[in-house]
Amino acid sequence: MKLKNKLKLSFCIMIIVPMILFVIAAFIIIKWQAYNYKQAYNIDTNVGLETFYSNGNAISEITSGIYQSMIEQAETNPESFSDETTLRELSSELKTKLSDLVVRWNGVLLYNSTSFSNDELESLIPECSEVTYGSICDTGYYQSEYGCIVKTLGFCDEEGNVYNVSIVTSISQVVPQIRNTLTLMVLAIAIVLIITAALLIFWIYKSIVRPINKLKLATNNIKDGNFDFKMPKTGNDEIGQLCKDFEEMRLILKENTEAKLKSDLEEKDLIRNISHDLKTPLTAIKGYVEGLQDGIADTPEKQEKYIRTIANKVNDMDRLIDELSIYSRLDTNRVPYNFVKISAGDYFNDCVEEISVELDASQIELDYTSHLDGAAYICVDPEQLKRVVNNIISNSEKYMVEGRQGKIGIDIYDEGEYVHVQFSDNGKGIASKDLERIFERFYRTDDSRNSKQGGSGIGLAIVKKIVEDHKGMIWADSVEGQGTTMHLKLPKYKKNELACQGCK
Repeated sequence: MKLKNKLKLSFCIMIIVPMILFVIAAFIIIKWQAYNYKQAYNIDTNVGLETFYSNGNAISEITSGIYQSMIEQAETNPESFSDETTLRELSSELKTKLSDLVVRWNGVLLYNSTSFSNDELESLIPECSEVTYGSICDTGYYQSEYGCIVKTLGFCDEEGNVYNVSIVTSISQVVPQIRNTLTLMVLAIAIVLIITAALLIFWIYKSIVRPINKLKLATNNIKDGNFDFKMPKTGNDEIGQLCKDFEEMRLILKENTEAKLKSDLEEKDLIRNISHDLKTPLTAIKGYVEGLQDGIADTPEKQEKYIRTIANKVNDMDRLIDELSIYSRLDTNRVPYNFVKISAGDYFNDCVEEISVELDASQIELDYTSHLDGAAYICVDPEQLKRVVNNIISNSEKYMVEGRQGKIGIDIYDEGEYVHVQFSDNGKGIASKDLERIFERFYRTDDSRNSKQGGSGIGLAIVKKIVEDHKGMIWADSVEGQGTTMHLKLPKYKKNELACQGCK
C-alpha cells in the first residue's frame, strides 16, 4: 500500500475505530450498570439510557417501590405511620434509597429525617388536610428552590387524624451507579484511545520506521565498504520501492567495486608484464649495441646480423606500445570509426594477398576459400577490421608447433544476415580451461613471461572490442595439440543502417 493511502487510512482509523469501540464499550457499561442499579434498588422496571443521563428520573425511580408500599400501608393500616418504630425503620430504608422521611400528624411535625427546619419544610412540603377516611391524596413534584423531589401521601385514619407522609430526595446527589457509569465511560474513552494509538503506532512502526531502520543499517554497511549484505524484503509502498532501489544501487556498487579491483589487478599485471616485455628486447638491444661497440661483431656479416636483430627488437617494442595505445583508446571509446559499405569477398581477397606475403616469409602455408555465391556487403571500418584479421593471423602464427609445417586456413560463408569468416590453424591449440577466457584483457594462456611468444595479452581483447563495436560476434573452437579455429560473424549491410547512411 502506498504511503499516501496509509496516511489516509490512518486518519479514518483515528476517527472511526474509536467511535465504534466507544459505542461498544458504552453499551456494555450501561447494560452492566443498569443490572447493578436494578439489583441495588430492587427495581423491576426496565432501566434504559435515560435513567443515566437524567439524574432526577433515576433518583425518582429509586423510591418508587417504597412509595407504592407506603400507599398500600396507608390504605390498610394508616395508624402505623404514628408509630415511632415504624417510622424509624421506614426512614432507615429510605436512607438506603438516598431519601429522607417527613411525617406530619394533624399539622404537627411528627418525624423529620431531613436537615431542613420547620419553616423550610412549610415551604418545601405544603400540607394536604382536605382528605377523608379511605381516600388518599397522592402528589409528586420537583421543588426547584431546594433542589428536591417530593412525593407526598395525604390520608386519615378512622378517628379522623390527618397524616401527611412525604419522601424527600435531593437531586444534588449522584446515584453511585451513575457516578460509576460516568467514571467507566471516561476510562473506556481513555482505553479506546490508547488501544487505537497503540495499533496505529505499531502499524506505522512496522510499515515505515522498521524499513527506515533497515535502510539505515544498509547505509552503514555501504559506508563501511561492505557490499555483501542483502536488503531484507519490504512492502510495496514508497519506502519499499526506495529499499528496492537501494538494493539495486548496492548491486551496482558491488559490481563496480569488484570491476575496479579486477581492473586494478589487471593493470598491475599489465605494468609488470609490459615492464618485462619491454625490458627483454631492451636488454637484447643493449647487448647487441655493446657487442658492436666492443668490436665483437668484427665482420660485416656479424654487424649486419646484429643491426637486423636490433631492428626486429625495436619493431617488437613499437608493436607492443602501439597495442597498448589502441586498446586504451578502444576501452575509453575514443577511436573514431569510419564505417563504409564494402564487398566482403573483395575485402578479404585483398587481406589474403597482404597476409600471404608475410606467411610465405614465415614458411606457413595459407589456404583461402570463399564460399560466397554472390555479392555480400558489410558495413565496417576497413582499417579496424584489418587489425582484427592481422591480430588473429598473428596469434595463429605465434603459436605454431616447432617442427610441424604451419598451416592457416581462411573460409568465408554467407549465412543469411551474417557473413561468417573462419580462421583455422594447426598450432598448439588452447586448453579447455583457457578457451572461455582468451578474449579477456591481459589474460595469457601461458603465464610464463619467458615464453618465446611473449605478447601483452590484449591482442584478442582488442579483437573482441572491435568486433562488438561492429555488432558482430567472435568465438573460438580448439583442440589442444591439434589447432584452433576462430569464428568471426559480421552482420550484412542494411539500407537503413545509420553508420553507413552515406554509402551507396
